[in-house]
Amino acid sequence: MASVTTVSSLPCSKAAAVAGAPRPSTCSVFYPRWSKRSSNGVRAQASTTETTAAPAAEVKVEKVSKKQVDGVVTNKYRPKEPYTGRCLLNTRITGDDAPGETWHMVFSTDGEIPYREGQSIGVIPDGIDKNGKPHKLRLYSIASSAIGDFGDSKTVSLCVKRLVYTNDQGEIVKGVCSNFLCDLKPGSDVKITGPVGKEMLMPKDPNATIIMLGTGTGIAPFRSFLWKMFFEEHDDYKFNGLAWLFLGVPTSSTLLYREEFERMKEIAPERFRLDFAVSREQTNAAGEKMYIQTRMAEYKDELWELLKKDNTYVYMCGLKGMEKGIDDIMIDLAAKDGIDWLDYKKQLKKAEQWNSASVLIGPIDHHLAAHQKD
Repeated sequence: MASVTTVSSLPCSKAAAVAGAPRPSTCSVFYPRWSKRSSNGVRAQASTTETTAAPAAEVKVEKVSKKQVDGVVTNKYRPKEPYTGRCLLNTRITGDDAPGETWHMVFSTDGEIPYREGQSIGVIPDGIDKNGKPHKLRLYSIASSAIGDFGDSKTVSLCVKRLVYTNDQGEIVKGVCSNFLCDLKPGSDVKITGPVGKEMLMPKDPNATIIMLGTGTGIAPFRSFLWKMFFEEHDDYKFNGLAWLFLGVPTSSTLLYREEFERMKEIAPERFRLDFAVSREQTNAAGEKMYIQTRMAEYKDELWELLKKDNTYVYMCGLKGMEKGIDDIMIDLAAKDGIDWLDYKKQLKKAEQWNSASVLIGPIDHHLAAHQKD
């Protein structure tokens, strides 16, 4: 079995890990140099060279509805009886000059939360609300593959942006759950519910084209996909298709997991494409701010050809306004082929080839969205 040494670095100003947990050697290198991980959590012998095998003949894989996939667990833990995990690591992954803080955190599960890539968990923050009742849970997309960041199937990871804003009355408002999570110290308990969701599960077809569109912390489910595709080895899964990630952020200091993704490009340059849209720093040829839809417009003909195939899957996660910008691109392209894009998109959704999730939950988060247009 060929192995590839990976180095995954996260820019961080703070990092902490609970004693005894697998941990990075330095703040700048979040994960140690390790080889591809197998699905049973055993790390293969690292190698300094990469072996390239001849591509295997593509095998047609029958489509299976995500609703029919065997073994997907949902709602094992509910708000009245949550699982109590422990924070193993919590590190800031945005630069000091970033507009806001985003943190990557790892919780212990002891294998009791059997999640899949694309699912979410709920977190119940400590304390009580203004009515004297326990805080309600908030859902977060899982940012780790099913075997977790440490490769032992005993952890789950999240990517969380600290929510702090000034309301219309001039008062500083802090999101309850995001601040609870970003302030967690290693060793602290955290109440977890779930896992939940099947909408964002990966397709079973290892030859599929998977187009991922994420803004900010909407990168979380795609990190879980990509780790499985490029950093792990599985007896029952080897990705031979094309993964294409579009990530939209306001500044380069908020490009989450950038070095991980660039390492993936080195590992599989023919199977992984990566495009950033940095709205406050980049413009297109017309001088317009570079949003995800602006970047996608540069590849619109190629994307449209991919969307005509029955094994292309689109996943979106992030701010809710993203999809309209994509529709604006595709309407004219589809019309050239005599196709009504909105009707065609309905067909894609029915075939589970068009999938979306929002990272915004609750009234406070919707208020934030109004202030995050760039």
